[in-house]
Amino acid sequence: MAAVREALPEGRYGRSQDERADRKLKIIGSVLGVAFLAMVGWFGWDYIAGQDVSAELIKSKIVSDGRAEAHLEVRKDRDADGHCTLRALDEAGGEVGRADFRFDQRSERVDEIVSLRTTSRATAVELTGCSSDS
Repeated sequence: MAAVREALPEGRYGRSQDERADRKLKIIGSVLGVAFLAMVGWFGWDYIAGQDVSAELIKSKIVSDGRAEAHLEVRKDRDADGHCTLRALDEAGGEVGRADFRFDQRSERVDEIVSLRTTSRATAVELTGCSSDS
């Protein structure tokens, strides 16, 4: 009986079609992966660098049934004017107060405690965003 060989001898006939296709797919995948990472990095940089005014809610305090206070730290360009929007939420998550606060000081960092009027007792204060006037 003769032994039947099922595979071609290795290295004798060059690369198979599957090996060539695998190599092409690896190259295409690598190029697309690098392009995707570059795009995500570009969008992230544009988002962060494009903001003239940004803020952070340091802490908040519910003072009474009709008022809440918030400690804001605003970072901006020295000459930029802008405003930040805060909203107060009740226990169910509904909005019971909203206010815009202007920041026109000629400094890069503004640390301020602001007061927010509410229609009923708030349980939380949320910073919804900041924008510049330019």
